[in-house]
Amino acid sequence: MATVRLGLEALADEGALLAGRRFALLANQASVTARLEPAWRVLAGCGGTLVRLFAPEHGLYGFAQDMEAVGDAAADAVGVPVRSLYGASAASLAPAPEELAEVEAVVVDLPDIGCRYYTFAATMAYVMAACAAAGVEVIVCDRPNPLGGVILEGGAVMPGFRSFVSELPVPVRHGLTLGELALWLREERHPELALTVVPCRGWGRRAWWDETGLPWVAPSPNMPTLTTAAIYPGACLVEATNLSEGRGTTRPFQLIGAPWLDGEALAGRLNERQLPGCRFRACRFRPEFGKWAGEVCGGVEWHVVDRAAMRPLVTGVILLKEARSLAPERFAWRREPYEFVTDLPAIDLLTGSPAARAVIEGRGEEGELFAAWEEFCQIFGERRRWCLLYPEGG
Repeated sequence: MATVRLGLEALADEGALLAGRRFALLANQASVTARLEPAWRVLAGCGGTLVRLFAPEHGLYGFAQDMEAVGDAAADAVGVPVRSLYGASAASLAPAPEELAEVEAVVVDLPDIGCRYYTFAATMAYVMAACAAAGVEVIVCDRPNPLGGVILEGGAVMPGFRSFVSELPVPVRHGLTLGELALWLREERHPELALTVVPCRGWGRRAWWDETGLPWVAPSPNMPTLTTAAIYPGACLVEATNLSEGRGTTRPFQLIGAPWLDGEALAGRLNERQLPGCRFRACRFRPEFGKWAGEVCGGVEWHVVDRAAMRPLVTGVILLKEARSLAPERFAWRREPYEFVTDLPAIDLLTGSPAARAVIEGRGEEGELFAAWEEFCQIFGERRRWCLLYPEGG
């Protein structure tokens, strides 16, 4: 039985916020109640009129792969038109003014995973900006941060490095819920926006998702488990390289490698580091799609042994540094466009500056980088106190 009551359930039970109003909903297939009822079905019975659905990256039903453009859809089983907020260009990432002209509010119910470059929070940020310009209220149905709300990791996004994966002015692992992020974004960018956050009940910041009693529904195709989410802040950095991040396997982000990589050597180097909370096992795998599809890759499997002690972002940087040092002539940074950006390396977009890339390439000191990240997190941790909605207990 769930010990946490979701903001979606509270909004549906109370109903007054939507009664008599025309509203749109930003959601996907994982936007469900504790009883696995989809948000669009639950909210359609709240006395208001649901006129449109907005869907984030991967689409309403979550089957599109990363960076795969998703088109709009006519009314189907959900009964209203579906507008994709992840199409073929950056212009598709925000609602058009005419799409907000017919609504009085946009309800946001998205299952975020607590990482800056997981794009759902950026989609919410773009929706908030569009609603502020149009004079439309935003109502956020809050959910727990699956990774808890205490541990922070990563540095700031430096000027010139803002993008869809670096839209939020927060650390990589920010420890906020989507509702708290919305409060932060309004304060920073849209003080004129009418914003209501419907909090969840019964959640303490130290609780991970599997301690809430709520079901895990994969929010995107390559986020099948909470373990995947736990390592994602670090393993996602592999996207910025020519290494496979395990897409096309049953363990995305846990399997990392390439046909030319010596997995035994990499596992040995990583385990010698005694990185907190994790171990690495040498392995071989064959992706069915994505990078190195159909080829057997040597590499490692990332095992979590103590999630509270693990620092996935630091681990991800060290993993790439060691992988590059083993095969500097074969290791390469991604050259293809990344989330609609063509002129900056993907690794810089993800980490917010060139500093991590310099460390991975052996041109910078990792201790200095990690100390700077820690300092930023301490400052941010103090600055964010005003927007925290939940206690640390739990």
